[in-house]
Amino acid sequence: MSRAPRPLIAIPARFSATTSALRYTAEVNARALVEAVWRAGGEPASIHPVDPAEHDVAERLARFDGILLPGGGDLAPHRYGAADAHDSVYGVDDLQDDFDLEVARRTLESGLPLLAICRGLQVVNTALGGTLHQDMGGPGQDHRHVRHPVCLAPGSVLAEVTRADKAEASCYHHQHIDRLGEGLTVTARAADGTIEGVERAGGAGWFAAVQWHPEDTAHEDPVQQRLFDALVEAARSPRIR
Repeated sequence: MSRAPRPLIAIPARFSATTSALRYTAEVNARALVEAVWRAGGEPASIHPVDPAEHDVAERLARFDGILLPGGGDLAPHRYGAADAHDSVYGVDDLQDDFDLEVARRTLESGLPLLAICRGLQVVNTALGGTLHQDMGGPGQDHRHVRHPVCLAPGSVLAEVTRADKAEASCYHHQHIDRLGEGLTVTARAADGTIEGVERAGGAGWFAAVQWHPEDTAHEDPVQQRLFDALVEAARSPRIR
């Protein structure tokens, strides 16, 4: 008996200036991320970022069953209306911003299942008109190389899919949500009040977003792996295309 095909999960690639194995610049995705999707029963597929003004992003996404917006460099502050950029802002790429923001908008409109991680959460918040704190205060105050507990809101998508009220989050970020985007609600916070998770009530499809990196520990922590399991399960469900 043949098995049902794995749902196809699109992951926008990240631009990398140096990749020793490939010798030149490359478009990449974290191995831990694609392995977590694979363990969940999905088929991870990196997609090439392009200028939305020249290519129909919605048409490209229509062939996929789910979308994962991964971490990466900072969004350009002007994307959320900031007049100046903090000295700590790094890794800004205009094409990456253009593409990721369009992916977020089109995915939310279409109802494709969407899991957004770290930068991905910030992209969704910005696409919905929200803003970001550009820097959390530097060493000792940011959330780089940090594991800490986050509390999940009862009844939220995060609490439902992880089957937990707390999660041990692996974090690497120096920015976080300031003003929430339209329709978003907070579903997870760190002890210092940092927003660590959001969802969107009344959206067209399954959606969850976390500020931490669940892929870091998903291979050993079932709570983290369940986020990827939930994305793939939602991607298996029939929907009107």
